[in-house]
Amino acid sequence: MTTAQTPAPATDPVTDPAAATAPATAPVPLRDRLGLPASAGRHRPLIGAHLVDSLGTGLVLAFTLVFFTRATALPLTTVGAAVTAARLLALPVAPAVGPLIDRYGARRVASCANALSALAHAAFLLADRPWSIAAVCLLAQAGQAAYWTASTGLVVLAAPSPGERTRWFALVQTLRNAGLGLGAAAGALLVGDGGTGGLRLLVVLNAVSYLAAAVLLARWRPDPAPAVAAAEPGRGGYRAVLADRRYLLMVAVNLSFVLASMVLSVLLAVHVTAALHLGAPLAGALLVLNGVQVVLTQGPVSRLLEGHRATRTAAAGALLNAAAFALLAVLPGDGPRWLVLPGLVAAVLVYNLAETVATPGREELSVALAHPARRGRYLAVNQLSWNVGQALSPGLLTLLFAHGPAWPWLLLLAASLAAVPGLLRLERRPPCA
Repeated sequence: MTTAQTPAPATDPVTDPAAATAPATAPVPLRDRLGLPASAGRHRPLIGAHLVDSLGTGLVLAFTLVFFTRATALPLTTVGAAVTAARLLALPVAPAVGPLIDRYGARRVASCANALSALAHAAFLLADRPWSIAAVCLLAQAGQAAYWTASTGLVVLAAPSPGERTRWFALVQTLRNAGLGLGAAAGALLVGDGGTGGLRLLVVLNAVSYLAAAVLLARWRPDPAPAVAAAEPGRGGYRAVLADRRYLLMVAVNLSFVLASMVLSVLLAVHVTAALHLGAPLAGALLVLNGVQVVLTQGPVSRLLEGHRATRTAAAGALLNAAAFALLAVLPGDGPRWLVLPGLVAAVLVYNLAETVATPGREELSVALAHPARRGRYLAVNQLSWNVGQALSPGLLTLLFAHGPAWPWLLLLAASLAAVPGLLRLERRPPCA
């Protein structure tokens, strides 16, 4: 990858691929073949925190509604409304956290965010009314939003120079998928008896996992930040960020990836069962396939793409997404199984490949195009695009699906194609001053 941290015209992180890491010499170490960062051994607490955080998220991600409907006498519609209200109320968290990251650093903010998540999930056990469910879910969502706003900054602390950052972003993506997958599998086993005992144990384990992640981050001691990142206070606040048209273009382009990321949690199972008339277990198998493929291939794919511009790799990921969505849009619901099933699997494989190709470059752009003295605010604006997209896309995609199963895929196809010229335009825009 070819991005640099400081926005200087002579070494623009987007347009100057010469800043990539030097080619490996023979023999190639196993670490390089796997695409792992050389500094990973010095930052084991960070790796552990990412894995434990994702494991905890996976434990309860699919079972929040199930827990509150089984642990209380409230109907599903009331619980759903309370959870939705909490997520909407948590939208301002990312902008509020940005200045805290600039002032106190990403490590402290991420550690406190995990502690807040631990407290919130422990309080799940006490929530039995709509207002209390909304309150604890608001705390949990605030903790998650604060953590993911700061998480990109954690990578910058581990790899201040751009040479290794893309490998770190690939490693974080691998850890996230592995943790979510293992957590979801453990959660399914714990709730399999149909009673509330397993669900309560699930919530307790989730709280413990977040507390463990908070302790790991608190004990982590990264190298001191480069002087340029602390040379001046973040003057100008969000006004300066919103005046940076280049960064806002990157955030707008990122919305296409936000929409694409919602396919697994919102659209895939509905499409498999209601449009293609295939069994629900197949949808679960495809979700497992996504996690396994990303975990096994993220590092090696990122290594193969080293030396290419972050804009180009992200654009390649957008094109792969477009190809997957086009295939899903044309799969016939009444077609023969020998045609539909291979087509569905092929589309998911391409979708998974798009994730591994695009994620490191996309994350690197969010850091490289940010002013170092206001990086927390920049990352908060980028995270807000994720929060808003994740809040609105379930309603949007399901509404389109109700008008015809091809419509949501056509929207995702158009958004992915529109991202490509936006990413290439980033190469032509001058960096912000």
